[in-house]
Amino acid sequence: MSLSTLALAQVLSGCGTVDRQTLKILLLKSSIPAQAMGEFRKQLDNRAVLNFSPAAQLDELFRLLQQWKKPPSNNSGRRWNLPGRNQETAPSNLADLVTLGNYWLERAIAQELILPLDPTTLEQWDNLPSQWQTLVRRNAEGKLDPEGQVWGAPYRWGTTVIAYRADKFRDLGWTPQDWSDLWRPELRDRLSLLDSPREVIGLTLKTLGHSYNRDRLEDLPELKDKLLALHRQAKLYSSDAYLQPLLLGDTWAAVGWSTDILATMQRNPKIRAVVPPSGTALWSELWVRPAGPNPVNTETPPPASALANQWINFCWSPEMVIQLSQLSNAASAMLLNRDRGELPPALQTDGILLPTAEAIANSEFIEPLTPEIAETYQALWREIRLS
Repeated sequence: MSLSTLALAQVLSGCGTVDRQTLKILLLKSSIPAQAMGEFRKQLDNRAVLNFSPAAQLDELFRLLQQWKKPPSNNSGRRWNLPGRNQETAPSNLADLVTLGNYWLERAIAQELILPLDPTTLEQWDNLPSQWQTLVRRNAEGKLDPEGQVWGAPYRWGTTVIAYRADKFRDLGWTPQDWSDLWRPELRDRLSLLDSPREVIGLTLKTLGHSYNRDRLEDLPELKDKLLALHRQAKLYSSDAYLQPLLLGDTWAAVGWSTDILATMQRNPKIRAVVPPSGTALWSELWVRPAGPNPVNTETPPPASALANQWINFCWSPEMVIQLSQLSNAASAMLLNRDRGELPPALQTDGILLPTAEAIANSEFIEPLTPEIAETYQALWREIRLS
């Protein structure tokens, strides 16, 4: 059963009733296996109604949070305008939970689009790896703060990786192992790069021993030369079509996101990948609580609905974290605190889905830059691309 069909069936099951609990979730398409939603439904009281609505892109969900923040007079009658779906009249109450990418978390908090969560209601919170706990503990401005509140529940994550054609590298006698290999002369005009200054400048910074999130570029004179050398290696830049040239053999290596590349590897055995052990960019998808238009004291926000907490606990349950990791091309962070020997064999050996502890420890989540620092990145990016 498809995700949309499942959601419709679950909504219709509640028609004609007025006393049923309802759980409304807007989520990123394909980020939760449809089977998992069916299993969650079986755990609930028969009177509960579930409404799962998928969106194709994370930025659509962020814009929807912004739309909900508008006063009721401006929001009345608005529709959920999610591409690929019929427009539906917005419900009188907000969704209980929405998928948000960690990159938008700071802005969502600063713009008061979301409410904090109470970790004492989340049964597996203490088992969430510290790197992910740190990610979602923020102050009221959205900045990382070890004493801050918890603003999201991470449910899956991935990395930026190097994909390559195994057949092309067989004759070379080596395969990519880390970012530094992208500068090897054999890859001249054989490399696809993401059309993203944060990713390309970030991986170059990593190669030079610095952070993806370094906020001063002007005191690294070697950075420009390194980027120019990488630019000469690139055949193309793309954030959505970087794998097609690799499949055709026009490029031999590509920098891309693990979800895309894992799906491609399943269809084409010629494609292999590696997570750079020196460290890479991490991303995570989170469940967040929409705030809506009314001002709320985030120090003592109203509690999340029991069903919302139950859904997060379900996503973090031992059985679900295995299923999600096996079926969605992204892993649950909850697996990182488990002995790999206890995991299914396919997960034990999947170094892209579950990189080494060394690679994860050396990696970092990309954080938004201040407008001033972001402009220095853009200026350098423009200079390199026009060279």
